[in-house]
Amino acid sequence: MSLFLRDVEVDGRPAAVRVAAGVVAAVGRNLKPGSGDEVVDGRGGALVPGLHDHHLHLLATAAAASSVECGPPSVADAEGLRRALARMSATLPEGAWLRGVGYHEQVAGDLDRRGLDALLPDRPLRIQHRGGALWMLNSAALALVSPALDDSADVERDESGTPTGRLWRYDTRLRAAILSAPPDLAAVGARLVSYGITGVTDATPDLDQRSVDLLTGAVLDGSLPVRLQLLGWSDPAGLPRTVRIGPRKLLLRDHDLPRLDELADAVTAAHRQGIPVAVHCVSRESLLLTLTALEQAGPAPGDRIEHAAVVPHEVRSWIARLRVRVVTQPGFVRDRGDDYLTDVAGDDLPYLYPYATLLGAGVPVAPSSDAPYGEIDPWAAMATAGDRLTRRGTGLGLDERVPAETALAGYLSPLDTPGGRPRTVRPGALADLCLLSEALPRALAEPHAGLVRMTITGGVVRYGS
Repeated sequence: MSLFLRDVEVDGRPAAVRVAAGVVAAVGRNLKPGSGDEVVDGRGGALVPGLHDHHLHLLATAAAASSVECGPPSVADAEGLRRALARMSATLPEGAWLRGVGYHEQVAGDLDRRGLDALLPDRPLRIQHRGGALWMLNSAALALVSPALDDSADVERDESGTPTGRLWRYDTRLRAAILSAPPDLAAVGARLVSYGITGVTDATPDLDQRSVDLLTGAVLDGSLPVRLQLLGWSDPAGLPRTVRIGPRKLLLRDHDLPRLDELADAVTAAHRQGIPVAVHCVSRESLLLTLTALEQAGPAPGDRIEHAAVVPHEVRSWIARLRVRVVTQPGFVRDRGDDYLTDVAGDDLPYLYPYATLLGAGVPVAPSSDAPYGEIDPWAAMATAGDRLTRRGTGLGLDERVPAETALAGYLSPLDTPGGRPRTVRPGALADLCLLSEALPRALAEPHAGLVRMTITGGVVRYGS
């Protein structure tokens, strides 16, 4: 059966669209539905390609749904954190792990195993810092994962060499040590399509086989009804056709940055295999190191920088000259901006999460959520890209504001070319579509998720009716 969408706005003009066999079959003002068509009345709303989130973490997003929120605005202080942990603990069977997310030091300082023992001593507890890089474990949890701990700088130790319970970038190694039920990817899939998202790039580095099997299985059975690109996996064998391999994720640990020659060699090795790189850069130091390594190794089409959280003005032309793409998170300005104003060094504050000036320098830029570490709603990110206001209403980097239309164009860029030419609704294109309740100019005047009426992936309605 084909799908016929009448009275929709396409590229600013009234039109009707027929979808058949998973693609857009026809677009025209005078199209008429056929006898076998399922007709949808668009009521003048805009029909755009499905949005793409160019950087998130699917399994972590799914796991966050069953975790305790451990930071603002849900938790304000140590006593509030203790109560939140106790409430969740009371619902769990004896010996079960308790997982917390979103912690920030303003709640109870720098937590280690002793601090966590004081909050919850009687079951294994792990809490993730809101930045995603740091896990903090209590003594009960640390005892269980001790065989997985290595001698790297990722394991913080005290003067006697005993682990403090603070583990950096340890997700993959912890996953192997903690037996837990698979997270609910169907719930994540439902959220994604409710926002009009039909494609995502999972930016989790160093995925293991179990994780890839979970993700691809969810794509195959339809519980994750999106097209998927993986940055943390390199073997295309056995992947569904809706899953592709992206650039190779190179995760720079700011507490233990690699030497320049090590990073340049990693870039060169990927390029020799015909694979671009996606380099995680959240500090000025990591960005400068990355650009120098790309200069030394030689950039390749498709190379990208994840986050580009701190970009001094004089560096932006360097990024443009290397033809490197930037995948940014405008939503962080709202979600974390008030903390940035007090926590970020004064010489970095003017350069946080640039957007407009990168575009002005000729750098392709695409927005993303970094979920679960950022809000997954792309329409909220578009609004923040346009006003650059924190939760308390303070402007942060107002010269980096871009119109909602510009941010939407970034969400419409292909998974393999973030920040490239936006996809369009045209004959022959994949029928990954998002129907809005308003025409586009009115919708983008005040973007919000409630505008999404219907989401279609591969010609199948995944959200709305």
